[in-house]
Amino acid sequence: MAKATVAILRTKPETVIEDYRRLCEMAGLKNGLDSSATTILKDNITWHNVFPGVNTTPWQLEGTIEGLKESGFSDLVTVHNHTVVTLPEKGEKDLKFKPIYDRYNIPVLFNFKDEDMRWIEYKPKFKTLALHKIFPEGIRIPDYFQGKNIVHMPTVKTHSYTTYTGALKNAFGGLLNYHRHYTHTWIHETLVDLLAIGREIHTGMFATMDGTTAGSGPGPRTVKPHDKNVILASTDQVAIDTVAAKLMGFNWRDLPCIYLSHENGLGIGDPAEIEIVGDTDAANENWKFEVGVNLATGIGRIFWFDTPLKHLQKLFFQTPIVNIFIFASEFYHDKIWYNIKGMPAVKKWESESPWGQMFAGYPK
Repeated sequence: MAKATVAILRTKPETVIEDYRRLCEMAGLKNGLDSSATTILKDNITWHNVFPGVNTTPWQLEGTIEGLKESGFSDLVTVHNHTVVTLPEKGEKDLKFKPIYDRYNIPVLFNFKDEDMRWIEYKPKFKTLALHKIFPEGIRIPDYFQGKNIVHMPTVKTHSYTTYTGALKNAFGGLLNYHRHYTHTWIHETLVDLLAIGREIHTGMFATMDGTTAGSGPGPRTVKPHDKNVILASTDQVAIDTVAAKLMGFNWRDLPCIYLSHENGLGIGDPAEIEIVGDTDAANENWKFEVGVNLATGIGRIFWFDTPLKHLQKLFFQTPIVNIFIFASEFYHDKIWYNIKGMPAVKKWESESPWGQMFAGYPK
């Protein structure tokens, strides 16, 4: 397999939109997507609340759109997904995406609304590692995704279940339905399967990743924000995740979703086979991020990973009992943690960080 290219740039608020445009060009956007196909913008609404380092940033969205349009991709549409603990309509508004979509006349669709798309059975050519066992009745995907380009827009952050999260994990919301929580025990294998499906159904794949404010600790929501002033892009979903993970201080071989994707020929995970372009010295940074858990993710780990309670997960998560966990997670994150710790952190970011100040200045 030929070397993958990952573009990385240091940036600042005054130049970030133009930097994203340059970044997309350097990463080979034009050759990575099909100019005759519709391009899906898959932003990352990890949390419908504002919190630094967690969600796609407005400048990432705007800069990526500018890069696409300059390269001749004008048929753009965004697709939001729903999770049991995330409200995409609220996120689109509070994260300040809507004015950007309106300004560029980009339609907004939802993968959980019948009027926008249907979920159909799909039989992958790839020999799946996990999904066939998790969903023995059949793997289902949104029919709308087939035959279209996709651009993933994650941020650089840690994750309590996968160590890190990036382009591979961003496909999780788009290609799986409400029952995606069934997969958590086999999350790494699931991400490999989803990458393989994405490569089969999409006419092209691209990713930009925002590390202007990155997140460490108990992600993906309750992270500790750090201004790092870098942005990344690539046509290779595995390679960009490798570079981002390395920035955070993680080895690609210790991250099964990256390692297994590399071994199955779905992308490049070995840094020795990745060409860095742009501010190449930035890729050598080591931020020494740590992964943690909060109350909610800590309980999740008990049921999904290697404890005796793992064998009871069908009872707890595939019956109406799951609603107790959904309510508890929502109450903990939105009512307790966000009010006590989250809002003060957001106010500090918006007053002290150049990126927080930029966010505050975006129209809502």
